[in-house]
Order: sequence, then C-alpha cells, then structure tokens
Amino acid sequence: MSEPSEWLIYRGAGEPHEGIEQLPPPPPWRDFASRGAPASGEPDADGSADRRLGGHRHIAELHRPGAEELEMINAALYLRRPLLVTGTPGAGKSTLAHSVAHELGLGRVLRWPIVSRTTLLDGLYHYDAIARLQDVQIAAHGAAAGTGGAAAADGVGSYIRLGPLGTALLPSDRPRVLLIDELDKSDIDLPNDLLNVLEEGEFGIPELERIADRLPDGEAEVLDDDGDKVKVRGGRVQCTSFPFVVLTSNGERDFPAPLMRRCIHLELGRPDHQRLATFVRAHLGDEAARSGDDLIAHFLERSRSELLATDQLLNAIYLTDAAAPAGRDRLADLLIQRLDRPR
Repeated sequence: MSEPSEWLIYRGAGEPHEGIEQLPPPPPWRDFASRGAPASGEPDADGSADRRLGGHRHIAELHRPGAEELEMINAALYLRRPLLVTGTPGAGKSTLAHSVAHELGLGRVLRWPIVSRTTLLDGLYHYDAIARLQDVQIAAHGAAAGTGGAAAADGVGSYIRLGPLGTALLPSDRPRVLLIDELDKSDIDLPNDLLNVLEEGEFGIPELERIADRLPDGEAEVLDDDGDKVKVRGGRVQCTSFPFVVLTSNGERDFPAPLMRRCIHLELGRPDHQRLATFVRAHLGDEAARSGDDLIAHFLERSRSELLATDQLLNAIYLTDAAAPAGRDRLADLLIQRLDRPR
C-alpha cells in the first residue's frame, strides 16, 4: 500500500516541480487527445462518442438489456414510436440508444442534449442570417456587382445547417437513431412543441420554402448534423423511415398526456451488480472491474437509500485504481456523494 502522499500530483507545498509528468493517462471518457488529429471526414471524428462509450471497448457492445427493456425497444421499432426512457442517473438510458445503433448498424447516434433554454428550432435547423447578409453586402460591393445579390439569394441553403432532429428526419432507406437527452430539463413548452414533428415526421424550413420555385428542381443544398451536404426539396424535410427516437428523463418532471400517448414508455430500475460490473468493464477494462468489485457492492448498498450516479462510481474506481492511495474506501466515499438531500 502506497503512502497517502505518493499519489498526489499537486502537493500544496508552494514549491514548483515536474509532478505533472507522473499524471497517468486520462479516463477514456475524458480523453480529448484525438481532437488534435486531422479531420477524417467520418462522423464523430473528434472521438466524442468514444469518450462517452468507453473508448474502443464500447459499452454498446456489452449492453445486455433485460426482458422488459428488450420488448419495449422492439415495440418502439415496430410501431415507429418514440421510446421515452425514465430512470435514475446512470441507469443506462443513453446507453440504450447507442446499443441499438451499434447492433442494427444504424450509424452514429444523433444526440440532442436538452437544457432549459432549448427550443424546437434548435433541434430542427439553424439559419445564419447574419452571415448571409454580410455575404450579400460584400457581393454588392465587389467586382461582380449585380449578380452577387441574386447568387446569395439562391444560395440560401449555404447558410442552413440541420440539427440532430432535422437530420434524423431526412429521407433514408434505414432509420437514424436520435437521442433527445434529459428532456425533463426543458422549458415547459418544448414537449408540446415536439408533438407535431414526431407525429408527422416532417417539418418546413420557411427560408427555403419562400424560394423553392426559384431553385433548380426545387432543391437546395444544406449541411446536416454530420457535416455532410444534403438536398432539401420544396423547403421541406420529410422522413421516409421514421427514426428510432429515444427520449430520456431523470424523472424531474411530468410530461403532458399528449406526448405520453405518442411514446412507448420504459422505466429503468436501478442497475444491479452485473450491469454495473459490465459498465465498469466497458469503460475501464476487466482488471478494473475485478479490483473495483468491492466498491461496486458498496455503491449498490448505499444506492438503496441515497441517490447516486454511476459516473461517480467510475470516477472512484478509476482514481483508486490509477493512484492506489491509502485510505481507498475513504477517498471513494468522498467521490461518491449523494445527489439528494438527506431527509
């Protein structure tokens, strides 16, 4: 057992030193090194999905749903209905979307994280009106004055980028997977605003609808959420395969009945020891799962009366495994603090 001070990088002694060189590699979900690599043109070239899924050992590959979970996922696939997944933080709600995309070969998961200021338009598309105005002004004062303005008007698609929801609704032979993460954090209006789009599977882009009759074949070229150029006909995006939509909620609020009746609802219980061990194994490897078995058991015991998140468990196992400090259990308890207030 190492001395308590041996694992410390910052020692609080006020003396400069080269201790940073002793810092071990980051946890897989916090490894941003791939951002320095040249863009490959592939979805997720920045490695963000790998960070979320545990690097090369994707948790999607190891996810094993229970019988009820499996039935509800397939019900949503068959019925072409959104799947509303509720449960405590770390129950595996987001993992479900990645697991389906991985197993069915549906490509990168389109992720739309929700915050209190999120609007429906954020998920559908973004129109950069300021950039377009600037380009029109530059063209009007350039050598090609008289043609630049028209070109900018017809090239309005160059200033439009589809969001995750908009991209998921593009025509395709196979459905995309869309993760609308933590919908319960939204403004009160967003769940209702989603209803029509999820029911009809289409939406209009007014900036394109106004000029559709002036475009070749009525088509405009825009960027999708993957950064690829796609064509929109008549200013409307209309899906041909309804996406597999996963709406997640930590249960912080209730949703309106009209949304609930349009969704398949799956409630995930607290993960058991086997699922937590799989979660740790996917992120940190077999050895970490074995060495952290006692921390997993302790985490489960505490979770019976406290609100905890599996991210905290991962942090505790990684740190105690990488640094192996004395007082391992005490440090783990410092990292795994209850998220609810004691009553």
